[in-house]
Amino acid sequence: MRKRKLRKIRLHQEGTHQLTVGFFVWLLVNAAAYYLTYPELHWLFILIAVSTTTIYLLLVNFFRCPPRRFPGEDTEGIVVAPADGKVVVIEEVEEPDYFHDRRLMISIFMSPLNVHANWYPVDGVVKKVTHDNGKFHRAFLPKASTDNERSMVVIETPDGREVMVRQIAGAMARRIVTYAKPGEECFIDQHFGFIKLGSRVDVYLPVGTEVCVTMNQKTTGNQTILAKLK
Repeated sequence: MRKRKLRKIRLHQEGTHQLTVGFFVWLLVNAAAYYLTYPELHWLFILIAVSTTTIYLLLVNFFRCPPRRFPGEDTEGIVVAPADGKVVVIEEVEEPDYFHDRRLMISIFMSPLNVHANWYPVDGVVKKVTHDNGKFHRAFLPKASTDNERSMVVIETPDGREVMVRQIAGAMARRIVTYAKPGEECFIDQHFGFIKLGSRVDVYLPVGTEVCVTMNQKTTGNQTILAKLK
């Protein structure tokens, strides 16, 4: 039976600072608005309170991180979606950074409304982690995979096959966080990173892998089966 480590997180740790600061700003703004407008301009206070509360709730929604457990027990050969979003690419490509050969690439585009945590797509051992600075093209463009700021994580599965997952910054996303460390064991159900304000995650698989998703299909991180390794 595979080892599972599941952290029961409702809000992601990457949002702790922003949410704390945001709460005190919300409190200060509404206290000042109440003092300056109530009761003569109570309608203005209500407008400010509703507006600031809506903005803060959007911030909370951005950093939400529902605890998820992959529904199956047997994960041998299973590749799960590393992110919430929509499948925008399924094709064979030349991978120039690590494999230097043809690989099957499945890309998931994350909108600002999706959960922004990233999960390991397979069980195994982390072999390599790199970060490359780059541009900030729109994440759904093909050139984003090679030109944009990106982080790469290579995982060796228990049967010796290698899978790469790449976090890609987009036009809005300007911060990629990667927790993976070379040499450590990794498992489906675990987070390996976080991308702020949405972007794209590419998964590179051996050619001949059985694809289990279709173009434009919505994915749920750590739930949707992307592919099955043969």
